[in-house]
Amino acid sequence: MSERSPATGTQPAAPTAARDAARAQRHPSEAPESPASDGNGTTHPPTGHPATVHPATVQQAAEIEPALDDPLAELVEAMKRPDQVNGSTPAPARDAVRELERRLLGADRTMRRREMAAGAGVSLLSARKIWRAMGFPNLGDEEVFFTTVDQDALKLMLNMVRDGILTEETAISLTRSIGQMTDRMVVWQVEALVEDMVQNQKLSDPEARRNLVNLLPELISPLEELLVYSWRRQLNAAVHRLAVRAETGLAASAEGRDGSEDDAPLPLARAVGFADLVSYTSLSRRMNERTLAQLVQRFESKCAEIISIGGGRLVKTVGDEVLFVAETPQAGAQISLAMSREFAADELLPNTRVALVWGRILSRLGDIYGPTVNLAARLTSLAEPGTVLTDELTASTLAGDARFVLHPQETTSVRGFGDINPVLLAPGTGSGLVLD
Repeated sequence: MSERSPATGTQPAAPTAARDAARAQRHPSEAPESPASDGNGTTHPPTGHPATVHPATVQQAAEIEPALDDPLAELVEAMKRPDQVNGSTPAPARDAVRELERRLLGADRTMRRREMAAGAGVSLLSARKIWRAMGFPNLGDEEVFFTTVDQDALKLMLNMVRDGILTEETAISLTRSIGQMTDRMVVWQVEALVEDMVQNQKLSDPEARRNLVNLLPELISPLEELLVYSWRRQLNAAVHRLAVRAETGLAASAEGRDGSEDDAPLPLARAVGFADLVSYTSLSRRMNERTLAQLVQRFESKCAEIISIGGGRLVKTVGDEVLFVAETPQAGAQISLAMSREFAADELLPNTRVALVWGRILSRLGDIYGPTVNLAARLTSLAEPGTVLTDELTASTLAGDARFVLHPQETTSVRGFGDINPVLLAPGTGSGLVLD
């Protein structure tokens, strides 16, 4: 796999010295206990549809600290910890912060953490586990941080534990999945909207972020509805996959690898694939930030489309790589060949190296683990640009299928696996995966 470039991340650039000083003044004792407790205000539960923010409010918000280069970022910081807003901030700007917060959170902050826990009928320790999983920041005893809406959300999870529907550990895991995924989703959406305004309205980045405050109220309701719709659709698809595997016996079909269904150390049989952009590191050094972002977005969106059409699931993207799974080795092979073919024909993107391995995995925290995943990653680094590699056992499950041609390669020593026999996977008869 290719070397990571510092420019590949999606996080914003480091704050300026002026912003660092201002934040240090406002947050002298703030020290989150874990990466999940970063105080991101985007993980609060839905509280209805906020009313439109008046343009005058946006202007007031922009004036909170005019010396700093990103007023929206400063507004967000102030909304996270309103009790620590700089004392020199004009009263109208402080009022604007409170107005925006009421619209977003659905209620005023009225409770400290002990009052929040007591109102939910739970110990402070148990409450803290839930809100840290959701992504709340590290709080002191005297900070008035929580609303009645926050308390209702806490009760919702706790009642499922009290009713025996979930264990405490499972409730925390489910809460963390919501907090982390919605945080990533919101960052993605905000950056997409900012980029659109920069490109199509010719605004500067700070101007686009200020304008976003005025645009978001029109988007909150449709995006919230789309989120719920998508979640239900995805859950339904997962239920159907479970039913299909139970009826057809696909779960027991990882023959020749890791034992039978009854004694296998890992529960799920899946085709695991990696796709890696060739020469990404050298390309990233020659591109400016916007061109690089466009390349990565084109790569990810094209991979997501191919994987979806092929019936697979995109597990994650990491810069210049994607990791995906499919229910059968045949489906995984079709996706892998389609990726190789489509990227070879794309004039704006470099070729890819792709690898596919059929075997057993463990699925946890939205990711997948196990030797099958590791082997697929190792094979990706061995593949030539524009080709797909698999291993001998996976090739044996594809043998006899006219859609695939298999070319054994020389035995190669692979770190962690010893000597393996890679097999080059090429398209056979038929049109392969048909894309729109």
